[in-house]
Amino acid sequence: MSESTSADVAGAVAAGANWRRAGGFAGAAIGVLAAGAAAGVAVERLTVGRGMRKKARLALDASGPYGSLRGMPGRAVADDGTEIYYEVDETGPEASGPAPRLPGRRAARPVTVVFSHGYCLGQDSWHFQRAALRGVVRTVHWDQRSHGRSQRGRAQADGVPVTIDQLGRDLKAVIDAAAPEGDLVLVGHSMGGMTMMALGDQFPALVRERVVGAAFVGTSCGKLGEVSFGLPVAGVNAVRRVLPGVLKALGSQTELVERGRRATADLFAGLIKRYSFGSKDVDPGVARFAERLIEGTPIDVVAEFYPAFTDHDKADALAAVFAAVPALVLAGDNDLVTPSAHSEVVADLLPGSELVIVPDAGHLVMLEHPEVVTDRLAALLARVGAVPAAANVGPYGSPAQPGS
Repeated sequence: MSESTSADVAGAVAAGANWRRAGGFAGAAIGVLAAGAAAGVAVERLTVGRGMRKKARLALDASGPYGSLRGMPGRAVADDGTEIYYEVDETGPEASGPAPRLPGRRAARPVTVVFSHGYCLGQDSWHFQRAALRGVVRTVHWDQRSHGRSQRGRAQADGVPVTIDQLGRDLKAVIDAAAPEGDLVLVGHSMGGMTMMALGDQFPALVRERVVGAAFVGTSCGKLGEVSFGLPVAGVNAVRRVLPGVLKALGSQTELVERGRRATADLFAGLIKRYSFGSKDVDPGVARFAERLIEGTPIDVVAEFYPAFTDHDKADALAAVFAAVPALVLAGDNDLVTPSAHSEVVADLLPGSELVIVPDAGHLVMLEHPEVVTDRLAALLARVGAVPAAANVGPYGSPAQPGS
């Protein structure tokens, strides 16, 4: 083992000792994880140097346009004063044409598609779908509170736990600011789909009057506490016991943990790939893009949001509010975060919805198999009259042809 690698392991063990003093059992667990992570990186460094790995990451970051699309910026203000960042991609007169006439409506109204992203991601996670739909339909992309370019939740800074209901109210603020008129198609991935459910629960009249279509991607309406994350029963039970305490301790040691994340980037890259994708041949540029999105979420935000998912239960609201809305329900068949069985439950609660289980796909299905997601989303938009049936949505935002 090299001198620098030995120092890394020793530093991790020392950090573990500090955490043990700080956090009891949870702190001890963090110390073991830190030492183990450093040891794993030490083995990897026997064959690949740190400089080479860094150059490879920089090359991947520079080679792909992923996350480079920008629209007209705006800010909405949530009910606790938090500023929520969003962008609008408008359509030009030559691209949009006349507004489509929707069945059962007195007059044609403009349509806006609102994309909501998942936990530890950002609006750029919809890169391929955004590229494909540009010029075809008006879209809004926003960063959930404490994510991306949005402000850290003000209520959370004052010690108020974040809830999925709060995220639903944030979405309402974005709609009021970015799409105050016309019909809406709501699209949400993972936490974004839960946000849509919370919106419907608290503002059912908005859904009844304005939402003409909905797409729920890799999401759940409840019972997330039962997810095994691909671990054996004994392992997942142990994780459930210690994870809340571990995350709380991590969140209180932000600077130290962020240094540790940077030092063990290779280990975290492997974990991100395992829990983001279902296939082994993911485009390296896409995999690196996913790393960048997740790495960009501060550890205290990760800790702050996690408890909200255990409390999430919107099955009744989903059935009551969205049942009459044409819907797409889509998931990867190898999703370890929100297993496809959860999407099947969502589809069962939405009569007439289209259920699509994508083979060889994980949680970030819209990045891993963008052509499938964009194709089915385009079909939904055509079905509800948001775009003409013959609309050209480009190369479906595939990794080989990412659009611009």
